[in-house]
Amino acid sequence: MTNNTAVKTWLDEMVAMCQPDEVVWIDGSEAQLEALRAEAVSTGEMIKLNQEKLPGCYYHRTAENDVARVEDRTYICTPTEIEAGPNNNWMAPDEMYAKMKALYTGSMKGRTMYVIPYSMGPVGSPFSKIGIELTDSIYVVLNMNIMTRIGKAVMDQLGDNGDFVKCLHAKKDVNPDDRYIVHFPQDSTIWSVNSAYGGNVLLGKKCFALRIASYLGRNEGWMAEHMLILGLENPQGEVKYIAAAFPSACGKTNLAMLIPPEYLKKKGYKVWTVGDDIAWLRIGPDGRLYAINPEAGFFGVAPGTSEKTNYNALQATKKNTIFTNVAINNDDMTVWWEGLDKNPPENCTEWKGSVVNGKTYEGKLAHPNSRFTAPAVNCPCISPEFENPQGVPIDAIVFGGRRAKTAPLVYQARNWQHGVFVGANMASETTAAAAGAVGVVRRDPMAMKPFVGYNMGDYFAHWLEMGKKMDPEKAPKIFHVNWFRLDDEGNFMWPGFGDNMRVLLWILDRCAGKADAVESPIGYLPVDIDTTDLDIDKDVLKELLSVDKKVWLEDVEDAKKYFAQYGDRLPKEIWDELETLETKLKA
Repeated sequence: MTNNTAVKTWLDEMVAMCQPDEVVWIDGSEAQLEALRAEAVSTGEMIKLNQEKLPGCYYHRTAENDVARVEDRTYICTPTEIEAGPNNNWMAPDEMYAKMKALYTGSMKGRTMYVIPYSMGPVGSPFSKIGIELTDSIYVVLNMNIMTRIGKAVMDQLGDNGDFVKCLHAKKDVNPDDRYIVHFPQDSTIWSVNSAYGGNVLLGKKCFALRIASYLGRNEGWMAEHMLILGLENPQGEVKYIAAAFPSACGKTNLAMLIPPEYLKKKGYKVWTVGDDIAWLRIGPDGRLYAINPEAGFFGVAPGTSEKTNYNALQATKKNTIFTNVAINNDDMTVWWEGLDKNPPENCTEWKGSVVNGKTYEGKLAHPNSRFTAPAVNCPCISPEFENPQGVPIDAIVFGGRRAKTAPLVYQARNWQHGVFVGANMASETTAAAAGAVGVVRRDPMAMKPFVGYNMGDYFAHWLEMGKKMDPEKAPKIFHVNWFRLDDEGNFMWPGFGDNMRVLLWILDRCAGKADAVESPIGYLPVDIDTTDLDIDKDVLKELLSVDKKVWLEDVEDAKKYFAQYGDRLPKEIWDELETLETKLKA
């Protein structure tokens, strides 16, 4: 399928190492994909679901030891350890290559190697990058078809250019003791072995679109961020775009697919989803920041997704979707998970493969990290600009965390530098859902802690540098939100979900110079938020927007310890902002 010498040379080396019985190029045609689906069903790798109720949908079950990303087995292999930084596991490239080659040698004997050319971003967009993933898994081929743009059009776009990301995945024997997800940023190479779980094997996702892309972005002057992108349309038909970063369990997908509250919907407000997880951002010729979603699908967590919590995400799963590790309703071959509704099917197969009575089964029918891989085009609120190769202009960047008492509902950074500090200082408190103690503060700068492909101190410096390159009049304003403030009884003070749109409207009004704010030690706070038709007391709103200096000063001490780990790689500007914050809180 190609005359590209760089591709052919690399492919020959990988084939010689992995020793597959056959090599199949993926051309992206529906006929080829349909044949692969049939083959996967015949071998038991996939299960065909009810094609009347869930057309084009299939089911996959992973090994019980292979159900999530393995951060302790994920490595960034740069020439020196300091380049990888304190947040990444590191090993010298030569040492890791030797270790991995021993695992890969002969790993595909008796199997087929599939060659998947794929584009992150619309094919031919100035934002887009090309990768080629080699895999022995049909599940990976079919998921990459949903999550990226694959096939012949990608190879045509690549042409004779040797600039592509080299991705190798082998299921091998799914042995957790020899499971590795390894990145060689200098070589634009990703190697994954001994896993068949999506987060570890769909190498276009976090591996390429964040870890390798963040490294490329720093070198090439753009940004790869763990951010949703949404468009907010007002009654006059104007659409403004927001990019937002949230750590897990902070409502990122729900915000990306937000449904306006009834009062705003009646006025004519709409929300358009451009992306739910990753944003690639570049400065346009006009000095503004533009973003694309490099992905073509949603790799969403199923449990908790329902008509009530996220109608749009659920609708996206109704056709051409792959479900992983959820439960199967044996009566009609549909799927179920905790939080979908209150009616577990009586005759069902739980995620590990046992047939059970769902009403009486003691454990979880679906794994807590069970997934759906759904085409973005299925989403009822997918943006008309989703395939725009030039991206969408970003007016506001929003950071968010889960804080019981510290962060107010919303505040605005004073300028870009302060905004970078706000993102770098982002934190969440652990909930009962996470393993370990509850209420522990975990810093997750820009929600990128597990995903930056180089030293995070250098990553902060890159953010500061990007700010200097933008037209200051056109640079996005930066904000912080916290939907999770608790009262003294431990109840949430803000309704959240669709009502978060009220906060987004204040944010966009601030960007347009239409909303008032008061200065506080942490940044600009709203004078008021629109609470029409909302049962919320004025005193509660006042409390939601308050800054407890004592609590904040305690947080400053914690931040000092956190930032100290980056040593002299931490930009002076971050220390300056922390010092300014402390001074203002003590004043």
